[in-house]
Amino acid sequence: MSGQTFDVVVIGGGPVGEVAAERAAKGGFKVALIEHELFGGECSYWACVPSKALLRPGNLLAAAKRMPGVVVGDALDPAQVFTRRDWFIGRDDPQGQDHGQVGWARGVGIEPIRGYARISGEREVTLSDGQVLTARHGVIVCTGSVPRTPPIPGLDTIKPWGSREATSSSAVPARLGVLGGGVVGVEMAQAWARLGAQVHLIITGKRPLPRLPEFAGDLVLAGLRADGVIVHTGSGIDEVSAVDGGGASLKLTGGEDLVVDELLVATGRVPATGDVGLDVLGLPTDGPLEVDESGLVSAVDGGWLYAAGDVTGRALLTHQGKYAARVAGDSVAARGRGETVSTAPWSRYSATADHHAVPQVVFTDPEVASVGATEAREGSADRVVDIDIAVAGSALTADGYTGKARMVVDTDRGVVLGVTFVGQDVAEMLHSATIAVVGEVPLDRLWHAVPAFPTVSEVWLRLLETYGL
Repeated sequence: MSGQTFDVVVIGGGPVGEVAAERAAKGGFKVALIEHELFGGECSYWACVPSKALLRPGNLLAAAKRMPGVVVGDALDPAQVFTRRDWFIGRDDPQGQDHGQVGWARGVGIEPIRGYARISGEREVTLSDGQVLTARHGVIVCTGSVPRTPPIPGLDTIKPWGSREATSSSAVPARLGVLGGGVVGVEMAQAWARLGAQVHLIITGKRPLPRLPEFAGDLVLAGLRADGVIVHTGSGIDEVSAVDGGGASLKLTGGEDLVVDELLVATGRVPATGDVGLDVLGLPTDGPLEVDESGLVSAVDGGWLYAAGDVTGRALLTHQGKYAARVAGDSVAARGRGETVSTAPWSRYSATADHHAVPQVVFTDPEVASVGATEAREGSADRVVDIDIAVAGSALTADGYTGKARMVVDTDRGVVLGVTFVGQDVAEMLHSATIAVVGEVPLDRLWHAVPAFPTVSEVWLRLLETYGL
């Protein structure tokens, strides 16, 4: 393989890299996909998939308890939960944890190569074993992101959990500390509390999920506390020290001392650009790779370097990264064929949704599902409509159903800019909101999208009625 030339070389074999490689291969190009760990990446083995496998049983048990007549137990069986999670991530597969992804790559015409890769020159990538690959048309960087580690004194004296350890452990800690009120923090706090751990969630503000509407954080906070999670608001960790026999002693902001068996540090992620070889190109190695709408790194001459996913810092979500990867893969293929690539908004070669319609679900109980704007734009005539989710469908879904919905409307154009739902089982309603935002469906036309009765989606009718239609 030494000295081979490909049309396109993709660095990073996670979901984003796989999609970018597939799109380029479908364009008729010879593509190499390089991965130093497992093909399928972070989301498949350490993040999205295993975390939801840990969360789903607890959500189902809680839902069943809200329904009279359903006979259920009081607690989960952790061993069975872990066994099901392990099946999803292929942990015990005798052929290798990622053999299915490797086979898929070869089946669609991609050459999977295992190893570390660094950009070593123009259209050139060098592997850790010394092999040099040349790309005729483009290199696409899809190296994702890595956890951000806060500078807490003494943190290096213990072995804290990151998101990988939190989704991979098969032992329930008696006492778990979770630092951070973002998505990873709240999801893992609830998952492990329902598996039997005493969980302490430590957050800096009054509520978790600070980037979402306040009612979302308030309802998730109530859900966490209902599961026994002890939430330390307006707090942080000033110092960490190891405890004899294992565990950690935490000195919280404000002076409180707390001892835990494991500490999950969930304080965000940063683009993984530090070891890709960007220094060879004179680019910074401590921040995101800035790209245009087609995924092209415009700071590099020659139009050959692309990037997609978390590494660009645009929208750190797997589905959004795959969307950008489709754009990048299609763009490099089209340019390689000598075609004109238009990056006009909403065109095939433009990741426009990154700016206007990024959908996200927080898989806690209650769930949070949001897309687009969460509040009115400053200085605009936008209108925010907030209502309770109180329709026949929600009442039938669960006794005591508690949920809220928000719709942000551009009153000048009469279109929806964003929607947020909070409540049990709202995740599956998100795509309808995404279509409304991306399609800029006029409200007077949306009025004719009649929701079936009795479903929770009837909340759309209530939102439009409240708006004044």
